[in-house]
Amino acid sequence: MPEQSGEAAGSQQETFVAVQKNGDGDLTSFQTSNGRVLNYEEALAEVESGAIAGVNSFKGKDGETYIRGNADGDPTNNLDQLPNF
Repeated sequence: MPEQSGEAAGSQQETFVAVQKNGDGDLTSFQTSNGRVLNYEEALAEVESGAIAGVNSFKGKDGETYIRGNADGDPTNNLDQLPNF
């Protein structure tokens, strides 16, 4: 049986635990529960591949794709509420 490589092999999904924002308050980087730091494009690719729990991607009215927390009725775990790193 070939050996699997990569973080996802045999491991649980990561979550986002902290964020960085630009001067406009837009999210620019994400820190995962495993300590990895991802820029927005890297984070979006991982969200779309299902590697990150508790978030999803959506297409905005401007046609761009964005990351958002899953709707669970709890505003305290929204991505904007995560601590900065």
